[in-house]
Amino acid sequence: MIIIKSQAEIDKIHAACHIVAEVIETLRSIVAAGITTADIESYADGQIRQRKGIPAFKGYRGYPSSVCVSINQQVVHGIPSRTAKLRSGDIVSIDLGVLLDGFYGDGAVTIQVGDVSPVAARLIEVTEGSLYLGIEKAIAGNRVSDISASIQEYVEEKGFSIVRAFVGHGIGRSLHEDPQVPNFGTSGHGPRLRAGMTLAIEPMVNAGGPEVRILDDGWTAVTADGSLSAHFEHTIVITENGPKILTKS
Repeated sequence: MIIIKSQAEIDKIHAACHIVAEVIETLRSIVAAGITTADIESYADGQIRQRKGIPAFKGYRGYPSSVCVSINQQVVHGIPSRTAKLRSGDIVSIDLGVLLDGFYGDGAVTIQVGDVSPVAARLIEVTEGSLYLGIEKAIAGNRVSDISASIQEYVEEKGFSIVRAFVGHGIGRSLHEDPQVPNFGTSGHGPRLRAGMTLAIEPMVNAGGPEVRILDDGWTAVTADGSLSAHFEHTIVITENGPKILTKS
């Protein structure tokens, strides 16, 4: 069931998203060669709690950490570790959620570590660009798949591939609500978009093929062919005047 949010509920989601945006912005300043993914988690956890939020991922469906930190060929759900150290040339995707006053916010970013390859830089640019193209289609009266199709068309036009195993989602009192928001598909299908819908749109884009596999930890998804992957996410609300990004810093 798709839940249309009241303005009071949207305001609470926005407050949670504001913490997400602030913490992501602070993470940009600490990501550097030599730190571990556990260092990133510890810092993010502290920043969330300092702002009176609760890390939404900790314990969610058994996930063991406060944030997901995925390096290079890791697509999503990378579990932070004291042995996983960042090196110059890496790209690192950080996905985090916040629970505040009963409502959730969710966002993700992929960050360059030092100087990266041209392919890595282009992958990051295209993935972020596809997110904003998808958001542009989040207009009342459109269909969910109008978002999906715009993301897929742009990514594939640029020579990359869309991950199909994971999708975006509604968000509010639950971290994952209806509707699902795939990053692929044909326009004109799926639920009709309405003002008051809150969505987490999150393209995951691979430099190689779209297939992924899950590591033995049961969480970390990696590209099946070992190619690089990038991930960006914003939580938005659909208004009568178009989409509004709630996780914008």
